[in-house]
Amino acid sequence: MIAFVSGPVAALAPTTAVVEVGGVGMAVQCTPNTIAALRVGEPARLATSLVVREDSLTLYGFADDDERQVFELLQTASGVGPRLAQAMLGVHSPDALRLAVSTGDEKALTAVPGIGKKGAQKLLLELKDKLGAPLGSSGLVGQRRAAAGPAPWTEQLSAALVGLGYASREAEEAVAAVTPQAEAALAETGSAPVPQLLRAALQTLNRAR
Repeated sequence: MIAFVSGPVAALAPTTAVVEVGGVGMAVQCTPNTIAALRVGEPARLATSLVVREDSLTLYGFADDDERQVFELLQTASGVGPRLAQAMLGVHSPDALRLAVSTGDEKALTAVPGIGKKGAQKLLLELKDKLGAPLGSSGLVGQRRAAAGPAPWTEQLSAALVGLGYASREAEEAVAAVTPQAEAALAETGSAPVPQLLRAALQTLNRAR
């Protein structure tokens, strides 16, 4: 198993980072949050999980070992593959997921694209004794931090665009362009799907150029 990759970032895409390791470019699938923290040419260290299929080898990357562990634990639930597990971590932090499971919060899980009410109920049952309690500070302070989850979608999207090399002004204009799409998703599902919004924002920027 490849436990982590470390080296300069050679390239970034909406869901992929290429990290140069010993002269070899390792393509790593990451959430928009992780991508947003990386910069081309700067060193990075990503915890990784290698998913082996008959026709593919896919390396998934995470900000830290805790994220990777939760990613792997999520896949022990029936019906959860690596893509859905990564989508869950794209919407919620590891502690937010632990809090959601420990408190039976269906709404938090249905905020993830691809998880409906019945799927959320099933996941809550299967993951109850696997994820454990939130690792943050004890008491209400720790619960509030975990419940807060990721930053608002506008901040996530803007940071991801800047991480991909766009100027802050361009990022702000792209965020404004996809705001109607985000608001429609929020009204329908209660969450803004950052990966889809990122792709739409990139299309807007490409047309502008």
